[in-house]
Amino acid sequence: MIAARRLELPTSRPTEFVDITARLQDQVTAAGLREGRLHLQSLHTTLGLALNENEPLLLQDLEATLERLAPRDVSYGHDDLCRRADAGADEPLNGHAHSRALLLLPACTLLVEGGRLVLGRWQAVFAVELDGPRWRQLAMQLDGDFLPAAPGDSSDRDLVEMELARQLMVDPVPVREPMRRLVEAGGKRIRPLLAMLAARVGPSRDPARAAALAAAIELIHNATLVHDDYVDDSATRRGLPTVAAREGGSRAVAIGDYYFAKATRIIAELGVPDVTATIASAVEAICLSQMDDVRLRGSYPGDYAMYLRVVRGKTASLFAAACKAGAQLSAAPPSLVERLDRFGDLLGVAFQMSDDLLDYSATSGKPLGQDIRQRTLSLPLIYATEDRHRGGRVRELLAGPLEEDDVREVQTLVVASGALERVGKQARSVAAAAQRELQGVDRDGVRPALADLARSAVDRTR
Repeated sequence: MIAARRLELPTSRPTEFVDITARLQDQVTAAGLREGRLHLQSLHTTLGLALNENEPLLLQDLEATLERLAPRDVSYGHDDLCRRADAGADEPLNGHAHSRALLLLPACTLLVEGGRLVLGRWQAVFAVELDGPRWRQLAMQLDGDFLPAAPGDSSDRDLVEMELARQLMVDPVPVREPMRRLVEAGGKRIRPLLAMLAARVGPSRDPARAAALAAAIELIHNATLVHDDYVDDSATRRGLPTVAAREGGSRAVAIGDYYFAKATRIIAELGVPDVTATIASAVEAICLSQMDDVRLRGSYPGDYAMYLRVVRGKTASLFAAACKAGAQLSAAPPSLVERLDRFGDLLGVAFQMSDDLLDYSATSGKPLGQDIRQRTLSLPLIYATEDRHRGGRVRELLAGPLEEDDVREVQTLVVASGALERVGKQARSVAAAAQRELQGVDRDGVRPALADLARSAVDRTR
């Protein structure tokens, strides 16, 4: 079986290394490819591909190497427009970019095993802009053994994507474009898919109304990311500059606020008070947990009870609300609504535990050590501080200012302490508890599809 896709990305600088590892993994996951290959090809002569380490100083070195080998300020025959019969008046002077492209890959093939891209510990996949800023496109083909699609999964995803595009299309450009870049940069769409699946369990099934709810939930999720990145002073998200980094902090706050308000209106227009109340309660929980998260950084790295309280608000609340609201939208029986609410809560906790592990995975697309630098409550760090041999040194490092050498030492100590294995085991246990809540959820293939989502939530670091 072969699946063809396109990956679009904007660039923001004349020369830029854009880490697309996480977005490629999202494509593999979305396609259900388990064993096979992902073929990737640039559709531009001045956009190359590279496999290397995502380390800021190294990327500066690589850019400097390109400049030395094909300088921008020397003469290139390609730029002598008087000698080129085919050159238009607006032809860019980019001989240096074409020359640099010879040093990079125009295409590459990545292996996939067990649903994960096969990459070395320090390897990341980059789209390398040589003549930006531009809007770029990569062609992909995935071939091999695919999982059978869950019933309705493909149509659910398509409905969500169409509704997101429709909702963004009508917004004013200053808010639409930053949010569109974030939405189109990827994401697993777990929350909207939960809403779509849960909206099948009751007698009042309506895919169009379910898609409106699901899109609103995804907009809420992305609005929280915009605010989180501003609070954390994060430079990148999904391999692209964050909204705050690109638009400025004040605009980022306003964009996040706009989409909280828009999502609330979309949900209110569905005309189901219980659904509106469920989502409103989740947004309240997210805001309170964000305040807790910032406040508790003074007690860094914290303890398990503190961690669980923040995670239940920051992450699990929207997972649970997506499940509960979807069931309410379809007029499901109260007992089923409660089961799906508990399922979503446990799934959200398991998801966040698994997400914490990505801070130590070079193939995740997430910058290594980001949680440590930002002093984010993280279960691997909590467990590492409990280790008899290494916990004292971890606490000592975390108590002071963290230089890059300190971050790397903390990472090494966490791995050596066995904390990652402990967190992984606990995440799988919580995901299994979530699946047990699905007893009796049998309508239209919903139960196996939800169970697959629960399993995938803890299978993102292998």
